[in-house]
Amino acid sequence: MDATAMNRNLNDLPDDILLHILTFFPTLDAVQTSLISRKWRPLWSRLRFLKFSYEDFPLNEPPSDNRDSFAEFVDRALILRPHSPIQVFSLSFIYHDRFNFHVDSWVRCAVTHLQARELHLDFFIHREYHRTGETFHRNYDFPFAVLRNGVVGVLKLTRVDLTLPASVATMGLTSLSSLYLDEVYLTDQMVPDLISGCPNLDELELQHCWGMEKLKICSKRLKKLALGYFYDCDCRNTIEIDCPNLWFLKFDCCSFTQFVLKNGSCLVEFHIAIVHKRGEYYDLWSKVVKLLVQAPHVKHLNVQNWWLKFVISKDPFPKSFKLHNVSLLELQTGYTQYDLIGMAALLELCPNLETMILHYLHKIEEDESLPEELLNYPVKLNMPSLKHVKMLAFTGTEDEHNFVTMLKKQGVSLQKITLFPVKIDENSCHQYPPVVLRRKPRECAVTESSP
Repeated sequence: MDATAMNRNLNDLPDDILLHILTFFPTLDAVQTSLISRKWRPLWSRLRFLKFSYEDFPLNEPPSDNRDSFAEFVDRALILRPHSPIQVFSLSFIYHDRFNFHVDSWVRCAVTHLQARELHLDFFIHREYHRTGETFHRNYDFPFAVLRNGVVGVLKLTRVDLTLPASVATMGLTSLSSLYLDEVYLTDQMVPDLISGCPNLDELELQHCWGMEKLKICSKRLKKLALGYFYDCDCRNTIEIDCPNLWFLKFDCCSFTQFVLKNGSCLVEFHIAIVHKRGEYYDLWSKVVKLLVQAPHVKHLNVQNWWLKFVISKDPFPKSFKLHNVSLLELQTGYTQYDLIGMAALLELCPNLETMILHYLHKIEEDESLPEELLNYPVKLNMPSLKHVKMLAFTGTEDEHNFVTMLKKQGVSLQKITLFPVKIDENSCHQYPPVVLRRKPRECAVTESSP
């Protein structure tokens, strides 16, 4: 290597490469690089990703409010930056009424001057940032109408009040394709109004939202829908989904008393996660699982292992029901006799399954007692097409080893078992390289390699 090459430093790199490096920096750090040299001084202002995070301003001890310093920094950065279009404007902040003018000006600047394609506003961040002694103040009131002046395609809002103009249903926000709302109060009418006002909305995710009694989601355009943590209201009776082009659906901890799915023929991904506790939670899980009857073309299924309880219930699937198109199954499960019988029941429904990913299932309660005839029941796993099994969070218990032995004996088409070993200590979890069991003629040899 010649002396010239050895003497090169970051300043010798092309601006495009330096800009790419800066995209991985929080905006605070990116701005500070302007002090390195004259070459670096203007680079941060050419970034297409502006990420202002209050987490970059360390909490003081004893606690004191440094939000003024943060607001001053954001103000100054937006004044100094040219009004050229950006891809993402992201703000994480602990809102207070006295910062309303600042936040309003930042949002207007991001939408109208910087023409941001994505707008992310998070006013929660983490519990440690919310001081218990602070007098209660209202949430930031997001001015939805400002979107008419921009090209925002992805909108993510956390802990805001959402003010919709009376004409929202006819606003025609054609640029907005993805909407994520977390900790937002919504009425029954606000959701259909939002969908009507965003005719090209492809993705909708609602997390920790409240205020709705009968949620109805109808859209000919919507393709992805995720709902999470709807646990707060006993009067919420029904959720009705009528989206003929929906291909992805996820329920995560939802406590609706009735689930209705219409036009589920395009659904190919179906995800269910309910707290694994008997009683009311199993009832919720079974209501969601029964929606599979309306979604015959699901290929990717992610579900918990409550299947033994389901198949012996009074209202299981029709006897002729099969999930013929499921080729990828993600199952949250244990490996007790109770779990294995449930797993066998699910595999009977999936004759064309090719890949099974097994996640560790945290159980709040012990398994229900099995009848005497099932305690020593020889479990047979029907998996004629299964080629690959991945066992995540493999801790090496006796039940896990017994299950691996069962797979090796019963998997006619099984080509590979990948174990992802972990060691769980009191305060940490250590991950180790995957161990791959590959099938050889008449045996399954152990090799350590990438899956």
